[in-house]
Amino acid sequence: MARHEALRTPVFSGPAGWNAILSRAAPRARLEGATGCDIAIVGGGFAGLSAARRLHQIDPGLDVVILEAARIAEGGTGRNSGFMIDLPHELTSSDYAGSGESRDRQLTQLNRHAIDFAAQAVAEYAIPEGWFQCSGKINAAASAVGMAANESYARHLRDLGEAHEMLDASAMREITGTDYYRGGLYTPGAAMIQPAGYVRGFALGLERTGVRIFEQSPVLCIENGAQGWRLLTARGEVRAERVIMANNGHLESFGFQRGRLMHIMLNACMTEELSADHLRALGGHECWGATPSDPMGTTVRRIGPAQGGHRIVIRQGGYYRPRMQTSTRDLARLVRHMRQKFEARFPMLRGVRFEYCWSGHLCLSRNGVSVMRELEPGLYAACVDNGLGTTRSTLTGIGAAEMLCGLTSAVTRFFTAEAQPDRLPPHPLDTVGANAYMRWKEWRARLE
Repeated sequence: MARHEALRTPVFSGPAGWNAILSRAAPRARLEGATGCDIAIVGGGFAGLSAARRLHQIDPGLDVVILEAARIAEGGTGRNSGFMIDLPHELTSSDYAGSGESRDRQLTQLNRHAIDFAAQAVAEYAIPEGWFQCSGKINAAASAVGMAANESYARHLRDLGEAHEMLDASAMREITGTDYYRGGLYTPGAAMIQPAGYVRGFALGLERTGVRIFEQSPVLCIENGAQGWRLLTARGEVRAERVIMANNGHLESFGFQRGRLMHIMLNACMTEELSADHLRALGGHECWGATPSDPMGTTVRRIGPAQGGHRIVIRQGGYYRPRMQTSTRDLARLVRHMRQKFEARFPMLRGVRFEYCWSGHLCLSRNGVSVMRELEPGLYAACVDNGLGTTRSTLTGIGAAEMLCGLTSAVTRFFTAEAQPDRLPPHPLDTVGANAYMRWKEWRARLE
């Protein structure tokens, strides 16, 4: 009998701002006592919800249970920046280009499949329009180095035959309201989501189809035997024929891929709602999203009432933490750093306070692969999103559901053909090396 006990369960620092700005959701039940199902899913984020929807599409008769450690949209999904990106977006690259045209074409096609899957869920589950908008995004550049990175990426997009538009400083000022940026690269295929609203609507839609979701029910142990799989929580247990692990980097907490996963903490701040005076001083478009031209730069989004109020979200400052947890000191240090980044971009909003500040967890592998495969008979993984939590997690969730049901698709073929994650240097060399490297990369990208 295989038994996998969790070394740790998710710990979150700061409120999930995207969820906090929405009306309060009614709590779901915790798992109490024993229950059974056909398929149990560990994790109620993008991957777990997508897996449940795909399972229902394949076989509506399946009894599916989702066990979420926190509340829906309070975990990683409510801490995501909300970019569903269709094009190559390799975070370890200087300009987001991937490892080659063939792979990038394949990934772009798969990313668009994920965005289409999400758009269909939005329509099917009547998720409000403002929580999912196919409006494109901008790679923003504030320096000569950033402009060169955008030009390099634009050349790559031309080689791929992908639509894009170079923006000058004037166009960037018209969109963002600030003269901080020297230029930008607009691509039309990305969807901008209110991540907490999207997953809340998604979860409600699944429940209407019969999927059971238990909140605040972290799985502490998974074991299998003659009767299938048994998942234990603090107050109950689920018996299931098969299991999908959709818990991203916490796959390692159960003993899988140990010493192969990189756990990066990113931090974000969200302003209070901007007043009419603030909006007049700022100008620009009501909603836009800008990733930095250098992946180690600063991500900025402006949102409007349809997403939770006139606010600006800024995200920057990554560091390696193998325990997947941010300290109060870490968060306070990065909030001070983000205040400087915010005021450099928006001097006209200098008095605007940050209402919500939080930390989130990214899981990467050194060679950029995900873990979407059968781990043991009847136990599947939809994990390791490589910092692309919306699209990549949606894809791994779809793929795990299809594999579990015996289907072969472009999604399953892509992920099962990937290598295992590369091994990391031994601890503490992994932590020292990764943090030193990221500090150097951030210094180089300091204007971005």
